[in-house]
Amino acid sequence: MKAKKLFTLLTLLLLGANVQMSFAQSKYAVDNSPNLLKVGEKVENLEIKDLQGNPAVLPYWGEKNVLIFYVDPDAYLNGNKTADFAAVIEKNKRAAGPAIEGFGVLDFPDTALPKSILRKICAKRTEKNGATILEDEVHLMNKQWRLGNCNGKFLLILVDKTGVVRYIRRQPMDKAGEEEFYRVVDQYRR
Repeated sequence: MKAKKLFTLLTLLLLGANVQMSFAQSKYAVDNSPNLLKVGEKVENLEIKDLQGNPAVLPYWGEKNVLIFYVDPDAYLNGNKTADFAAVIEKNKRAAGPAIEGFGVLDFPDTALPKSILRKICAKRTEKNGATILEDEVHLMNKQWRLGNCNGKFLLILVDKTGVVRYIRRQPMDKAGEEEFYRVVDQYRR
């Protein structure tokens, strides 16, 4: 009898997790909004959370140009051309310079993965390379900046010192996207 109850409980938990993942995947699946953030628009700094859950504003705002990696953890962990490109630019330093800083923002509402595990993965990454990683726990950044459907996506957003968006990439990176990224970022990294 105990085995049957345990089996039933495990089945319900797995079904619940599957429903939750399906909901997370379909939650923002269609985004036909013509009102998405565009290059040339101004955005404001905002307060989200750090990896410990404490309030945190976007670092270097107004001091340097910022390259923001806005990431659904599923896109990063499941492989994504933009995630692969981010690893390349981290290694080749073509987006580095005295006038630019980069950091990551995790899109927590679009993943069904346990936040505690994601925080541990991120903490190890920050220990390894000194990266700054923040959390958009309730889509605050997504909504205020009109990022749209970020489910399963890895966005690159370049904002200059004055808060003007100079580059945004929502689609998986391709060769033309790489060339455009380097062309734009070269103007803001020195």
